[in-house]
Amino acid sequence: MDRKTIDALVARFASTGVTGPGDERIKTVVNRLLGDLMLAIEDLDIQPGEFWSGLNFLAEAGPELGLIAAGTGLEHYLDLRMDEAEARAGLAGGTPRTIEGPLYVAGAPVAQGHARLDDGTQPGDIVVMHGVVRGSDGKPVAGALVEAWHANHLGNYSHFDKNQAEFNLRRGIVTDAEGRYSFRTIMPVGYSVPPGGTTERLLTALGRHGHRPAHIHFFVTAPGFRKLTTQINIESDPHLWDDFAFGTRDGLVPPIRRAESLPAYGVDQLCHEIEFDFDLHAEVAAAPRTDFERLRAAA
Repeated sequence: MDRKTIDALVARFASTGVTGPGDERIKTVVNRLLGDLMLAIEDLDIQPGEFWSGLNFLAEAGPELGLIAAGTGLEHYLDLRMDEAEARAGLAGGTPRTIEGPLYVAGAPVAQGHARLDDGTQPGDIVVMHGVVRGSDGKPVAGALVEAWHANHLGNYSHFDKNQAEFNLRRGIVTDAEGRYSFRTIMPVGYSVPPGGTTERLLTALGRHGHRPAHIHFFVTAPGFRKLTTQINIESDPHLWDDFAFGTRDGLVPPIRRAESLPAYGVDQLCHEIEFDFDLHAEVAAAPRTDFERLRAAA
């Protein structure tokens, strides 16, 4: 079939069994995607067995669909589109955004100014991370909420890993009057997609690995500012610039300093120190919102 024939077929499908006006945006998106899929089936000569294998794969993927969105580059692509939209709206600079991933859990405890993320039961080098949240005018943002979450020494996340306490390595920190935040935690490690899962099977078929470099995720929010979704990556990780999820970006790899102690943060032994400031954009009507809904876990 050619495009004209496929377009006519999609139009017939859309006009059959109509019972009401429906949602115009959803109709437009579904009909466009349906037509493009049919054209791809035609161009690539996708056979019925291949089509149903693909559909069965997506049904089986279930909770791994978020990993597949990251691993195919779709989540990174959405970040790049948002970058372009902000540039068109006149927004420049700021801390780079990067992927959220599927492992955020809502409801973590919130502390004022400083928090300890780990519960003391997990091995790992001590890390202290601190910095300032600022607006695009350079002024500190008091009362901003910095939410942080990361994997443990085995590359596992609490809530999904039942061997950890519910909110281990997850906290929210509210900045002080000078916009400062800080937290103590343990050094995260890189990890891989679940062995034998749908994401690994897809990546293997594509000739790719499923490794992520060590990193710490963040949401940073404050009234009047655009929500920032980002992460920092650990500079020594061998997969730093070879992340299967395309999460590493320039400006998100801070230097790590060795310190004999950091008494200002309650650490009296050898540790690692990371200083990192978050620069937020003020909310503007001309740019798409960054606090969109997606399916997220909650304790």
